[in-house]
Amino acid sequence: MPMYRNYHATMEFIDVSQLSFIHDLGPKGLEGMVLKRSGGHRIPGMNCCGRSKMCYRWSKRWLVVKDSFLLYMKPDSGAISFVMLVDKEFSIKMDSKDTETKHGVRIDSLSRSLVLKCSSYRHARWWGQAIEGFVQKHGSAFLTDHRFGSFAREEENIPAKWYVNGKTYMEDVADALEEAKEEIFITDWWLSPEIFLKRPVVEGNRWRLDCILKRKAQQGVRIFVMLYKEVELALGINSGYSKRTLRHLNPNIKVMRHPDHVSSAVYLWAHHEKIIVIDQSVAFVGGIDLAYGRWDDREHRLTDVGSVTRSHLEAEAAPSSMAAPANGSGAVSSNGRGVFTVTDSLDQPKLKGQGRMKRTRFSIRRHLQKHGLASADSDSDLEDEPRSGSVRSLNTGVGELFGNTRFWHGKDYCNFVHKDWIQLEKPFDDFIDRHTTPRMPWHDISSVVHGKAARDVARHFIQRWNFTKLMKPKYGSFPCLLPKTHTTAGEQRYQVPDCTPAKVQILRSASDWSAGIKYHEESIHLAYVHTIENSQHFIYIENQFFISCADNRHVFNKIGDAIAERIIKAYREGKRYRVYVVTPLLPGFEGDINTGGGSAIQAVMHFNYRTMNRGDHSIISQLRREMGDQWMNYISIAGLRTHADLEGKLVTELIYVHSKMLIADDNTVIIGSANINDRSMLGKRDSEVAVIVEDTETVTAVMDGQEYQAGKYALQLRLECFKTILGAHTDPSIDVSDPVSDQFYKEVWMATCARNATIYQKVFRCLPSSDVRNIFELEGFLSKPGLDKEDPSRAHEELKKIRGFLVQFPLQFLCEQNLLPPIGSKEAMVPMEVWT
Repeated sequence: MPMYRNYHATMEFIDVSQLSFIHDLGPKGLEGMVLKRSGGHRIPGMNCCGRSKMCYRWSKRWLVVKDSFLLYMKPDSGAISFVMLVDKEFSIKMDSKDTETKHGVRIDSLSRSLVLKCSSYRHARWWGQAIEGFVQKHGSAFLTDHRFGSFAREEENIPAKWYVNGKTYMEDVADALEEAKEEIFITDWWLSPEIFLKRPVVEGNRWRLDCILKRKAQQGVRIFVMLYKEVELALGINSGYSKRTLRHLNPNIKVMRHPDHVSSAVYLWAHHEKIIVIDQSVAFVGGIDLAYGRWDDREHRLTDVGSVTRSHLEAEAAPSSMAAPANGSGAVSSNGRGVFTVTDSLDQPKLKGQGRMKRTRFSIRRHLQKHGLASADSDSDLEDEPRSGSVRSLNTGVGELFGNTRFWHGKDYCNFVHKDWIQLEKPFDDFIDRHTTPRMPWHDISSVVHGKAARDVARHFIQRWNFTKLMKPKYGSFPCLLPKTHTTAGEQRYQVPDCTPAKVQILRSASDWSAGIKYHEESIHLAYVHTIENSQHFIYIENQFFISCADNRHVFNKIGDAIAERIIKAYREGKRYRVYVVTPLLPGFEGDINTGGGSAIQAVMHFNYRTMNRGDHSIISQLRREMGDQWMNYISIAGLRTHADLEGKLVTELIYVHSKMLIADDNTVIIGSANINDRSMLGKRDSEVAVIVEDTETVTAVMDGQEYQAGKYALQLRLECFKTILGAHTDPSIDVSDPVSDQFYKEVWMATCARNATIYQKVFRCLPSSDVRNIFELEGFLSKPGLDKEDPSRAHEELKKIRGFLVQFPLQFLCEQNLLPPIGSKEAMVPMEVWT
């Protein structure tokens, strides 16, 4: 009888609620009315607050205990007001000295100390023992410490897949988002709502991120997005714009930013993880943000002039009265099919063949901003005041782009060492001239996992979401999220195609400020060190940074030392062992390397070189002391570079390596968001998520000339990386099957590195170069023209000998220069930890 079933007294009498019998939340646990004490949360920088009898209050709540969490609801509204996840610190105490109250029960976890009050001694004992018994029976996996100190255990037989570069990754993300039925979780360091996930654009806006999310939200899917809130003076990623844009798409889209730098005193650290979770059963984890500049494929093109027009953007579409609406949001025109298109004010994108329109309005605010006299954006969240142009693209269907060869539209065509992003609220306006400046290609790695591993990724997201909601009262109206049970994780409604089953464990860097937990977690760091120490044949690393083992004054992660020790062990045992490191030729900061690069670029270079070969603690110095020049047979450090013809002119640019990946012995892979530096690895600093995949299915391969049972997942990933960077996709004579043999290491890898570097040096005189040892040598080096200027036809001939993208890392570049920021510069004013 519906009347009795929904009557609160009936439900209370038989201990049920609306959450009792939801299949994906696991078995029905204990429920009932309790009094709970306020406070007890672990808030960064404070001890458990609310412990003194002065400041807490008691409230009546409906408590629900599930297999891996408990929650309480407000009895009148049924709104969930708190969720506590079961973890390794979970414990029940019933002594009055622990609970500081009569007939009390204290429930502890990494994130809170929750005190309940019961009506009698027996009632309290019953609640305490029943909660303990239920969680022991159904949630024991969450109560123990797991390998590497991770919050998540190793899961067997998980369908997993890797991605090299953004093209295939974004296509699979788009298809998975399209399949979402209940909820989508996204967290990124940077998110650009207007990026296209499938390219070239052939279906209008169908596969544009904001359009996909709006479509799913309209279908009733709940979408939760967490963005890193940057210090705006330091970074131009404009998360405020991303938040406003997404919020206005649909009420089903909820967006939070964290941290608040002033109130939380977290100025230095970032939320750096890149996660997309669909229905808590498919989880993408890796290094690729859904942001400008990330989409790329194995071609790593430098140019994208293209021939693109916007639907109905002819000159007559903008009579002057319409060209500048009062709010400055740009011209709006209809193309006659009921599809409205928008131009970004009159800062027209420089589309070839449309004439380059000049800016027609002078803006005092823009003029002041340009000269640093007005802030472009304040640090507060101006929630309910969409700024001019902020909602520009939402109710208009945003100018559809038609054309054939353009892959990177507007802000997506970028070269951030040449120029950092500006005016992100005008997504389709170019900000660098694609007729003269090549883009900077982006090399990156990501992955997807399913089932129980995806549940673990979702659990991390949920922990962070609920913590942020607690920390920022203005998000009070947002819902608490609940983790689905692992028992239904096998009921997969959708699976990404072409997966390989493997053993998978989710790893993270998390701490009090980022996730609200009592002890920090550095499971990614420990997994890296363990994998390196236990590798038998080789390790292959691609990483955006390589900062470790410089000395124990500034750098504390142990990855560099682990590499050096593992090589020394192989040398002493007389065994063959290889280490391959691929990292960017220059750090990704705006700066002109022709004049030395600027303080930010040099500061990161300083610590990279201290790890590689400068100073007593560097890897190569450690190896030299043990084996002299023999170190070259064990470790190779390289970067990536490419070249192109841009409107009749030869150009070159480095390929920006943004990957965060390690492959060991063709059977173990770590992919995630964590760089090899202290920020990412130590756990107390940036927040990160990674996945370690260990193969269970093997295929016959070759290792050091011998037949070898390699893991299917790891081997295919290494082959794709090696073929791409060594040019074996286009030159089938290049054999990359054996990663350890002398033949491969010396005659393929080292020879390709050296040959490509020599040709680029001869043709372009490009930097960084080992011929330039200090700032004074820069001018002389650059004054001597390369073949591209002196003899273009010979330059073309030389460039035909290039294979792939691999070039030797210039280990002696600026080696006689002190690269630390000069005293008095703004870079010198920030703590050293920012760079490490």
